[in-house]
Amino acid sequence: MTAVDLGLPSLGGLDLVPTDDAPQKAKDFKSDQEVRWCPGCGDYVVLNAMQSFLPSLGLKRENIVFISGIGCSSRFPYYMNTYGMHSIHGRAPAIATGLAVTRPDLSVWVVTGDGDALSIGGNHLIHALRRNVNLKILLFNNRIYGLTKGQYSPTSETGKLTKSTPMGSLDHPFNPLSLAIGAEATFVARTLDNDRAQLTDILTAAAQHRGSALVEIYQNCPIFNDGAFDVLKDTGEKEQRLIPLEDGKPIRFGPEGEFGVVRSAWGGLEVAKVAEAGEERLVVHDATIEDPSYAFALSRLSTQDLSHTVTGIYRNVNRPTYDDQARAQVAAASETKPANLQALLNGNDTWTVG
Repeated sequence: MTAVDLGLPSLGGLDLVPTDDAPQKAKDFKSDQEVRWCPGCGDYVVLNAMQSFLPSLGLKRENIVFISGIGCSSRFPYYMNTYGMHSIHGRAPAIATGLAVTRPDLSVWVVTGDGDALSIGGNHLIHALRRNVNLKILLFNNRIYGLTKGQYSPTSETGKLTKSTPMGSLDHPFNPLSLAIGAEATFVARTLDNDRAQLTDILTAAAQHRGSALVEIYQNCPIFNDGAFDVLKDTGEKEQRLIPLEDGKPIRFGPEGEFGVVRSAWGGLEVAKVAEAGEERLVVHDATIEDPSYAFALSRLSTQDLSHTVTGIYRNVNRPTYDDQARAQVAAASETKPANLQALLNGNDTWTVG
């Protein structure tokens, strides 16, 4: 059962109540709390982009909720003039799932970091995506534990020197998007904290998507991992490394568009020079392909050393959501068999003890 079934209007794929008040502005979504991140932190850019983007949804602030776990990014709910909850380490997807199931009138967002989401919260993240709960998950990835002062995280590159790995990390890091696509998340995207236009476009698409949406945001930590993504931002470097995705267009990049993505001999994807491979071999991007194999192959083009990094929307497909189905199931059960709490507590078998 969706909010439409309950008599609530639909808005851009979101079963939410649009505001009847005067148009809102970015300042309306700013709380009275002092924003306290380190100077130069990429979180500021994401916060500003979110506050500027939300008015375009035309939703009442009381119909928007931000749930966070533990970490620097998890301060987010304090700075949003909406409902929100700073929850416990790694459990934001679980709490948000309960909220999404019981309140179809809410736009539910999860804000998390690479440590919070992929270490202690890894199991919760995987199952929220697998179930296709109607959540929008923003994964701030700075490849380090910032709040606890610079230990290596599940996305830190192999060999990373940190306080907890003084001789270099031995771990093979997660590729968060490969993980999400492996769980068959229905919306998967990646962007950078400094690309305001792409970030806004992706946030808009995620908000309009019905189902689980994971947006990975490469975000700089100026204190414990400063410059981690500089090669993706510096003129002369970024053109050689960033592979932007645009639906319906051949995937190509480079200062003159001289590189492109083609099918490899073994069936995956690889980077090639367009002049050598030929225009006709370039892959035309389609985020709506049902089979996750294509999106997964795209995710494998991105490398630890950032020599290639694919940005944009990898996957955007439709599948029934867990929360819609759960509400429909409850409604069907109520119609066929009225609720009897005492019978449920007693169960089919009872025992007398003593």
